[in-house]
Amino acid sequence: MDKTVDRLTHQMELKNVSKEYGQTEDPIPAIQDVSFNLHRGEFACIVGPSGCGKSTLLKMAAGLDKPTSGEILFCGEPVIGPHPKISMVFQSFALFPWRTVTGNVEYGLEVQGVPKAERLDSVEKYLEMVGLAGYAHLYPKQLSGGMKQRVGMARALAVDPEVILMDEAFSAIDEFTAETLREEVADIHAETEKTFVLVTHNLVEAVELADKIIVLSTRPARVKKILDVDLERPRDKTRSEFVDAHKSIFALLKEELETTIVRRRISRVPEFQRLTDIEAQS
Repeated sequence: MDKTVDRLTHQMELKNVSKEYGQTEDPIPAIQDVSFNLHRGEFACIVGPSGCGKSTLLKMAAGLDKPTSGEILFCGEPVIGPHPKISMVFQSFALFPWRTVTGNVEYGLEVQGVPKAERLDSVEKYLEMVGLAGYAHLYPKQLSGGMKQRVGMARALAVDPEVILMDEAFSAIDEFTAETLREEVADIHAETEKTFVLVTHNLVEAVELADKIIVLSTRPARVKKILDVDLERPRDKTRSEFVDAHKSIFALLKEELETTIVRRRISRVPEFQRLTDIEAQS
């Protein structure tokens, strides 16, 4: 595959995507006019303040939720529901407790009607890739958190998607295991050349993995800035370029946090409250 050519085209596009909740006459905006593009084979990370709507945005990209307005395109076609070429890895693992590791990994292929022998070949291949060869017969309750997330990765890969979306995929496990998994995901990305999108609150993780980091504002989330990370892999966290990239993202999020704190403090000032009341009545 000529990655130079592929990266010139947009594999996924989010165009002015907004999401509102609540009553139609008084909606609560969660995401507002978010636009960005993903290129084939790219590794993108989405970061932003807690509760800004990162996971909601990812679910809409996966076709598991619908935007209130705007559109999401995959290879030029609207994403209007779950897509066979878009897989998702969940923070909570989301494994079927009554199915073995094999049963969980083959589930998507089973839904697609893939013959049993072909399903088992895929299961074997991807369990080997995620380091779980020999664990196919176990049930989720017999696995550690890191092993469960590996099963989730194998399940996402087994359907041979073009895009893999990961929602806080390393946050529910201990840091040592998470670091090992990050390295494995980086290897899988390099080996498969698939497009990865990771929602994370861990800025070091974002700089370690991403080609592109999409920084969101506080709610309603907007794209505050998109940063390209052009660092040689594997990335050394002690290098000045890595530290500078981390500082840049931290400064952007700190700015958002300070803005939110100022807004909250001002809202408690009596004069501001009176002005707000007057504005609401006008």
